[in-house]
Amino acid sequence: MHSISSTMRSLHFLHHLPIRSPTPRIKNHSFAKPLLKSPVALRPSPSPSSPAVRSFGATTFDGRDPSPEPRGPAGEIHVIVGPMFAGKTTALLRRVLSEVDKGRRVAMIKSNKDTRYAVDSIVTHDGARMHCLALSELSTFRTNIGVEAYNKLDVIGIDEAQFFEDLYDFCRSAADLDGKIVIVAGLDGDFLRRKFGEVLDIIPLANSVTKLTARCELCGSPASFTLRKTQETKTELVGGADVYMPVCRQHYVNGQVVIEAARLVLESKKDAVQLFEAAAAAAAPLSS
Repeated sequence: MHSISSTMRSLHFLHHLPIRSPTPRIKNHSFAKPLLKSPVALRPSPSPSSPAVRSFGATTFDGRDPSPEPRGPAGEIHVIVGPMFAGKTTALLRRVLSEVDKGRRVAMIKSNKDTRYAVDSIVTHDGARMHCLALSELSTFRTNIGVEAYNKLDVIGIDEAQFFEDLYDFCRSAADLDGKIVIVAGLDGDFLRRKFGEVLDIIPLANSVTKLTARCELCGSPASFTLRKTQETKTELVGGADVYMPVCRQHYVNGQVVIEAARLVLESKKDAVQLFEAAAAAAAPLSS
């Protein structure tokens, strides 16, 4: 794997790729192929009359000195949320590519906890992909790509945003201080329908919020929730269709009831086995 420095030396221009259809599935479009050989796509250098993106403000997220340069263009934050299999990553890639078509420089980030399809690419369930940086913390992004490359960026896309504990601070700094357009995709709730990570925290910062739905796997109705099929109780459990399914409200509630009943049955069987083993162990000396 090439180092970040060598990757940055190989930055190349990304050609404009037209979106030929509004259909939510993107694997048949021209941008469904691997798009980037580096995490950052650069447009041609702007003309002298083009406005430059400058850092501004009193302090920044990573603690660097405030810039004395005048205030640059205002940034934006756009949030895409929904359950699993709702097309969040597809919507993220479509939005980022529309920014590329406008001539803007883009970079993609995902959590390094998500290794389901690829380590260094954002991949949809349909197989469309884009090269990215996989990070544990967003605060390391600037260091990874270099200050010069960061300053040239216009757009930052973030996938699987629920896994980043510093999501709020990074998005606020990138948009408010550095004038970046930040597009975030992630789960708004966990399998218990409770807040997941900091995705909901950045909604007050956002210019727009898009709530997507999937299709209920049991009845075909719009699905707003994610049902976990396994007995695992920890919040962070990376998986696909083998672990999760999108469901409507009715089947979420019914599913939770079934899962809880199954858990009680399994626990009762486990207790019965333990009692049997204890009785067998106690009876063993008597029979000898």
